[in-house]
Amino acid sequence: MNRLARSLLAFGLAATQVMAVASVATAAPDIKDRIAAIPGVRIISEGTSGTARTFVLGIQQPADHRKPRGQQFEQRFSLLHKAETKPMVLHTSGYHLSGTISASEPARLVDGNQISVEQRFFTPSRPSPADWDDLNIWQAANDHHRIVAAFKKIYGAKWLSTGASKGGMTSVYHRRFFPRDVDATIAYVAPNDVVNDHDVYGEFIRNVGNDPTCNRRLEGVQRQILQNRDALVQRLEAKGYTYKQFGGAHRALEVLVLDTPFTFWQYGAQDQCALVPGATASVDDLWTFIDKTVGWDFYTDAGVAPYETYYYQAGTQLGWPEADESAVRTLLRYPGSSVPRTMVPASIEFPRFDRHAMKDVDRWVRYQGSRLLFVYGQNDPWSAEPFRVGPGTHDSLSFTVPGGNHGSNIAKLPEKDRAAATSAVLRWAGVSASVGALATDDGPDSLDALRARRG
Repeated sequence: MNRLARSLLAFGLAATQVMAVASVATAAPDIKDRIAAIPGVRIISEGTSGTARTFVLGIQQPADHRKPRGQQFEQRFSLLHKAETKPMVLHTSGYHLSGTISASEPARLVDGNQISVEQRFFTPSRPSPADWDDLNIWQAANDHHRIVAAFKKIYGAKWLSTGASKGGMTSVYHRRFFPRDVDATIAYVAPNDVVNDHDVYGEFIRNVGNDPTCNRRLEGVQRQILQNRDALVQRLEAKGYTYKQFGGAHRALEVLVLDTPFTFWQYGAQDQCALVPGATASVDDLWTFIDKTVGWDFYTDAGVAPYETYYYQAGTQLGWPEADESAVRTLLRYPGSSVPRTMVPASIEFPRFDRHAMKDVDRWVRYQGSRLLFVYGQNDPWSAEPFRVGPGTHDSLSFTVPGGNHGSNIAKLPEKDRAAATSAVLRWAGVSASVGALATDDGPDSLDALRARRG
């Protein structure tokens, strides 16, 4: 090799080394390192979901956001990471953090990242000691605001928020207090109990569906259960269920009976009316029907304990559906028991019900809300009192799935509505065309997922 060739080779090797060093120096830090650098954030675990990376995280939050330097607690949330340049979806469950990290419908539509947040006071995201006065929609909105502020430093594209049922309510409350945190909100089957004392849920359930005989048979089931209460309570106690929270199995049974038609339509469909037992049903028939419809194990000490946080919120701010006792009033021993106070330990005091909280949110939606998309189910009792867009609501939409239940979503809408809803989501996310897929049953807001957390 001559001198010139050796010189060119040496120059090429040196240039390659310089480029390699420069490449290392300018390489973007790994997402894990960027997360770890956020003050107050802890990586609890990591994994993968398809091509996405997943993390379960914790963030230090003030127990009371009015006292940011006071008591702290760790709030859990998860991250589904695809790319820092893709849109981010803030998913609010309103309940516990799911053990499975999966993409919500909006995240699938825009092929985006997703942060899913556990509601404060659902264990383990609870201050210790816990001051239950710190559990309200304003405090929770501040939790979400702090997470958004921290992660916008990493994810600079458009942000959407979403949730179903109580999670959908939570996403709207967050927008009410921090309207600029995200670019748009997609709320599924989110009830809006503006005036708690004036419910339409009972009337809705008496007339829902296209077969009036179905609802009369459901009322018949309620009466038959109470007429056979001794035999059914004996079975329940034999299974080892306890009812200290309710003050006894008979009282818990009445709460379950009153909830039966509501739950049937919440999770069921019109064609399941054929499964409702008739007037000649045996105790075995009634047992099987309730086990599949409501679940005998829910209105027990172990069943309601994980949801005391929800019942506290319902009884202090959110409101709740008044139980319709009309069909069984003469058979009840404990009328008026189907209320949130029954489900929350007496050691947790209830403040006076806040009659202004939901009115305030409702006014914001109607007169100041923007880029809101609501999806409801025609036969879903929770959709009886929906959020409604008003004269001041900007660039917002509301759709109803014909015959839909509590699992209603964009994928289940009629074609024209589905196209309009999809177009709005893509536009708000800054995505030119759908890059994800609609799915009717997958994701954290599927019907099975909602039922698992009683959403």
